[in-house]
Amino acid sequence: MRGLLNFLIKYHVFFLFLFLEMFSLTLIVRYNNFHRVSFLNSSNVVTAGIYDKTQSVADYFSLKHINETLSEENARLRQQLQSLLLTDIENASDYVIGVDTVEAYSAKVIRNSVNKQYNYLTLNKGAGDGIEPDMGVVGADGVVGVILDVSKNYSTVLSVLNGRWAINAKHEKTNHFGPLQWDGFDPSFAYLEEIPYHVKIKKGDKIVTSGYSSIFPEGISIGEVEEIEHSSGDTFQEVKVQLSVDFGGLFYVNVLKNKNKEERIELEKSTRNE
Repeated sequence: MRGLLNFLIKYHVFFLFLFLEMFSLTLIVRYNNFHRVSFLNSSNVVTAGIYDKTQSVADYFSLKHINETLSEENARLRQQLQSLLLTDIENASDYVIGVDTVEAYSAKVIRNSVNKQYNYLTLNKGAGDGIEPDMGVVGADGVVGVILDVSKNYSTVLSVLNGRWAINAKHEKTNHFGPLQWDGFDPSFAYLEEIPYHVKIKKGDKIVTSGYSSIFPEGISIGEVEEIEHSSGDTFQEVKVQLSVDFGGLFYVNVLKNKNKEERIELEKSTRNE
């Protein structure tokens, strides 16, 4: 205690100077607007810098926990991605799952168009991945198109939104079938034709693949009935169908391979020749 008193007595002039200096600065800051603003701005900069350095140190020591959390999150995401890929195939058609004659290849859409007269897609899978021309392409919500050309690593798809191609579709409730084709205007709608007048069709009815071609299995969703149009003097009704696939939002698709396609084609060809 005596040492502390001796120290204060020895340097009392210096401590008095510091006290008066701080008191003067306090008065200047308190009663002078310019100096007060300058002091506050400076203190904010200093405080922010201190907080930033402190947070950097805390972040450094918490890296282990962060890495563990990210690893767990990555594992969950990988599991969810695998589930989604399986769900995509299941949603494409109940017929696909459990049928040994159909295989499905997942592919990413790397180019797409919806606003042209003849629209196509490009996929990041090709012949090297088992993709071949005339394979059906489906999304999670339904039919997308058919494989047109392939290279080693890529393939192009003839989209449903292409007037050069028609899908063999049917009215799910009655099984009446006909060609479904896009008219080149609204990418949300296509038209099912050659449905007789006596067939009762209502808005909201499901339109699905007929299974009459070797490209798509039966029952894959195409869309729902939006409107029924009748033309005078015609024996058929034209059905406006709202497509189930959002073609502007395609990201991943599945390419379907019919293992018995060649056998079916050869049999049907020989039957026609007879």
